[in-house]
Amino acid sequence: MHHHALPDSVALTPIGFVRSCFDDRFGTPRQPGLVPSATAELVLLPPYDHPDSLRGLETCSHVWLLFLFHANAGQGWSPTVRPPRLGGNRRLGVYATRSPFRPNPIGLSVVELAGLLERPGQRGLLLRNHDLVDGTPVLDIKPYIPYSDALPSAQPPAGFGEPPRRWPVRFREQALRQLADKPRALRGLIEETLALDPRPAYRQAESGRQHGVWLAGYNVRWQVLDGVVWVEQVEPRAERS
Repeated sequence: MHHHALPDSVALTPIGFVRSCFDDRFGTPRQPGLVPSATAELVLLPPYDHPDSLRGLETCSHVWLLFLFHANAGQGWSPTVRPPRLGGNRRLGVYATRSPFRPNPIGLSVVELAGLLERPGQRGLLLRNHDLVDGTPVLDIKPYIPYSDALPSAQPPAGFGEPPRRWPVRFREQALRQLADKPRALRGLIEETLALDPRPAYRQAESGRQHGVWLAGYNVRWQVLDGVVWVEQVEPRAERS
């Protein structure tokens, strides 16, 4: 067997960037496939936006995206992490988790391909049901192939086998008035995102504390009371104080 010398580091160039409905890390789902109303555009950069590079992808329903956890740049890594899924108290090896704090801050997500993005001067992908924060640099795209990628008998790490809990979400009258003239999909995005309770694990036992999350350019104010997520206000970014 021949062993070829490898460099100590490898330079990777983003092929494009994500324009996402998730404006910040807080509120972005921790896994793909949990917020069906989530939309995004992957805008390719030249020369990676050549039309031939996407030929045939239009027949695909889902794709794998290899990306960088850019929001964690420079924050380092640890051999063990505290996954929020386990309550934030139990430590696991970083390689047994999907923590963004990794030796190489690379993420991998399978997302729904809603179509190809084609507008003057821009080419890329239209995405749904994703877990990507706005501005995410994408390194590669690969088609999802069910016969090899779907493994129903696969065993996840202990504690990760069940889907996350979903909280009931209700809207105050003020929030409903503010949503009355907004796109219908915005309410679905808010409900599906907040049902996952984006609060840090150490705050999930609290009740009555108000939180804010930015979704699709709107400042959504909410709180948890007696096991119910209450949406208090939905204000566009221009009204942010």
